[in-house]
This record gives sequence, structure tokens and C-alpha cells, in this order.
Amino acid sequence: MGTEDSNRSFQERQDWLSLGLMNVSAPRLLVDLGGTNVRCALQRAAGPAEQVVKMKVAEHTGLAAALAAYLDTAEGPRPASAAVAVAAPVTGDKVELTNASWAFSRKGLRDELQLESLHIVNDFTAIAMGLPDLGGEHLLAVGGGKAVAGAPMGVLGPGTGLGVSGLLPVGDRWLALAGEGGHVTLPATDEREAGIIALLRGEEGHVSAERLISGSGLVNLYQALCMLSGVPAPELKPDEISHRASGGDPLAHDAVTLFFSFLGTVAGNLALTLGAFGGIYIAGGIAPRLKDVFVASPFRAKFEAKGRYSDYMADIPTWLVLDDVPAFRGLAAILDGHRYEG
Repeated sequence: MGTEDSNRSFQERQDWLSLGLMNVSAPRLLVDLGGTNVRCALQRAAGPAEQVVKMKVAEHTGLAAALAAYLDTAEGPRPASAAVAVAAPVTGDKVELTNASWAFSRKGLRDELQLESLHIVNDFTAIAMGLPDLGGEHLLAVGGGKAVAGAPMGVLGPGTGLGVSGLLPVGDRWLALAGEGGHVTLPATDEREAGIIALLRGEEGHVSAERLISGSGLVNLYQALCMLSGVPAPELKPDEISHRASGGDPLAHDAVTLFFSFLGTVAGNLALTLGAFGGIYIAGGIAPRLKDVFVASPFRAKFEAKGRYSDYMADIPTWLVLDDVPAFRGLAAILDGHRYEG
């Protein structure tokens, strides 16, 4: 990034931090853009998200068109500011979704929507920013451990892709990490997992965590198990595999079990890396829908299975996030200037 871009980025951040003093009567636009759905809401400072609408990405030509359609039907004054969480790396003016065909210019979007200010972050960066505001009603504890106040936190979760972030204390504020941890190389903890990864490596080359811990990853797992078992691998969607698993299909059950086993391993790696004694949070679209299966799965056992560091891991709590759109909390925190991205 050049000096001009850096200066502009710095100035935009200052604009956002001072935004609470501007247009206090105007609503703010909150947007959570994933690979499958885009969720929109309006919010007044310190108020709840209102007029929440979910739209299919495939039903619109791009983000600007989708947001224009939302704002055309929304009640009340047009927003002067917006914050967008996007399932993609955010490194420059152009943003391209990882698991969908949309791409857009940050400046172009701001101009098209006639916004005074626009802030865009990775979707799990936004979720991380909202972690301190989650109440007990939005969390389900999985396993033991007690959170240490002010300690680092981690969040990850499978949906269309696999999002990963962390939240670090910096003075009296929090810094949310902007990384792409879903694309780390997926480790195997036993011979069966190694066989599945080897099978996918022959097809994909690099086998990232997202290749097996995501909606398409569940499909990959099921098909790999079918191939290793010598049975035909039908073309199924993730929810069809979940339904078969609950109906007694042994291969589908194994696929879901392995799915959460791999998630536990990757979550444990994140906890070790961050020293996340503030806890590890599981978000995303899949785990909450399979809440009972997730709780009964080997997730926590795999999370703690770090050899001589198993006792260390046992002290780190893990939670399932039950909030429908946790990114909204983080986006509001950005607009309020409470947390920032690093």
C-alpha cells in the first residue's frame, strides 16, 4: 500500500472515530455479507438493529444493487454512514468475495449510496469486535474453563467458508485481527484423518482448513468417506448430509462427526496461538443449526488434545455463539469507535 493510500486509510479511520459526533439523528447501515446471504439492518447509535432483512447473494447483481434495493424499501431517513462485514480479505479499494462472484470498489460503493462514511472489514473481524458485548443468552458453553477478564479471545466458524479472527486487549480498547486463518493447512491427528486429507490433496493440492470445515467441506468429507468405503458418492447439499446423519446414515454421521473433530483441532490451534484465556467462540452458520450434534461431538476433546499442553487447554472456555447476526454488534462497535482493526 502506498503512502497516499495509507494516509487516506488513516484519515478514514479518524472520520469513523469522530462519526459519533456527526449526524446523530441519522441511522447507520449495518451489512453482513457472506458467500450465500447478505443481511442488512439500520441502527441508531446505542440502539438495537432494526428492519433486519436477509437477501440471497445469487439474486442480485452486486452489493450496491442489493443495498439500493434494501434502502428503497426501508422506512425512515437514509443512512449517512455504513459499516460492512464481508467474507473476503479487505486490503485495498477493491474487494472480491472468496466464495461468490461479487466484487466492488469501496470508494464506488460509498459514492453510489451517497454515504458520508463507509467502513469495511472482514466478516470475522467484525464478529470478533462484538465478542465483549455478547450476553449469556447468546452463548452456550461447551466444555469447562473460565474466562479471564481482559485476556485475548478467538473466534472461528464454518459457513459458506471458514472465518477466523482474534481480539486482543490494547489499553482500554480492543484490537480485532484481520487475517485469513481459514486457509491455514489442515492438520491430521490420526491415520483416518490423514487418509481423507491425502485423498483431497490429490484433487486440490493444498488442503486448507476451509476445504473440510465449511458447507462445501462437509460435502467433501462425505464424498471422501464414500470413496474410501468403496460406495457411490451421491451429489448432496450440506443440509441433506446433516439430515441423513440424523436419520441414521452411518457415513453421513461419520462426516458430521469428523467435521466437528477437525473444527476442534483448528480451534485448539487458534487458542494456543493467541493464548486465548478470554475464550474461544464458535460462530458461523453451520454449528448453531446443529447445536445438539455439535455439543455431543468430539469437538471439545479434540480442542484439548494437545499432548503436554492438554491441562493448559482445559482451562480455556469454548462457547457456541447463538446470536443470529453477531457481526452487527461488532460493526456497531466500530461506528462507536470502541474497537479497531489491526
